[in-house]
Amino acid sequence: MQPIHTLDDFFSRSGAEVLLYHMGRRVTPCARRHLTELESGQSSWPEPWQGKAQLAIVFRLGDMPEPAIWFLALPLDETGLLDPAPRDAFLQRLLETLGRNATATDGLSDQCDTEAVDHLMKDNPLAFTPSLPFQAMLHARASRDLGQAASSHLEPVEAYLSRQQQVDWQGLGLQGLADFVVRMDDEAAQQLAQTLDTLPDPVLHSTCYCLEHVVAPLSVVAALQQRGDIALAQDDVETLCACVRASSGSESAHVGLWLDALLADTRACGPDLLAAIAARGWHHLEDAQRLPSFLERLAQEPRANFATMIRDLALIPRLRLPLVMHLRDAPEGSIIKQRLAALSTSATRD
Repeated sequence: MQPIHTLDDFFSRSGAEVLLYHMGRRVTPCARRHLTELESGQSSWPEPWQGKAQLAIVFRLGDMPEPAIWFLALPLDETGLLDPAPRDAFLQRLLETLGRNATATDGLSDQCDTEAVDHLMKDNPLAFTPSLPFQAMLHARASRDLGQAASSHLEPVEAYLSRQQQVDWQGLGLQGLADFVVRMDDEAAQQLAQTLDTLPDPVLHSTCYCLEHVVAPLSVVAALQQRGDIALAQDDVETLCACVRASSGSESAHVGLWLDALLADTRACGPDLLAAIAARGWHHLEDAQRLPSFLERLAQEPRANFATMIRDLALIPRLRLPLVMHLRDAPEGSIIKQRLAALSTSATRD
């Protein structure tokens, strides 16, 4: 019998029902092939975060009454490919916990129970705990994808945003907002767009924490940009960045133009905005003018960690080549070349 070498092997041979979700830059569905290709060395991880492939694995094995969830952060090398040793150690522990050796392929599901699966994540160096917004969005997506009802927190959110009844906004739960965003139809999107400019800051921020994981409809994007511009005029950096992150999932040209305007505005373009663009709007940097503008602003900002952000963006497969080319071709004497030279000197000295 063929040995089990990968997590994908394990889930395939155990007959598990599996759903995968990216948990690094955003909470979004993850195609099974991404894990297969990463583990086989065929391709790098499409959405790396801080040098790791962070994902949630929602699965059901054997007679488990409820799906289990693993949050795994698989280390990547400098090219975004899997560093296999930590994965191999986890897989060995998995097979030993289930009472099987690495050549077993039959009846794995018979050995699986919730207690054994949960035990695997204790003191597991690959395990991580997502932030509360990430947890809420995962629960919202997984419950919808599994055909389950939304949480009881959704109804008060719908009532509040529709203005059909008086609801104290302080009682709205993050899970309800996540459920609303994930299940948002055209009518709900229009309600949100119409009320977004009147939302109290705490509600707006929590809503944005959820919207940054979806592709917001254009009506909502327009409302976010309007609220963001008001925040900029009031020097409210937190609200501005929340709106930028929430709208950045959209591929609309309007988002790119807004980012261009913000990058050109010295009031707006501080370390928080640069981090927001890099974390949630990285795909908008696939632009021949916007990427060098972003890099120049990043190099000019002493409060931003130039080296860390560059390394993180360079791991994104679609950005790696244009990023390297822009850094290489930056004019001699430019601020970008100066920062690169400083990094080279620091590395040599260390």
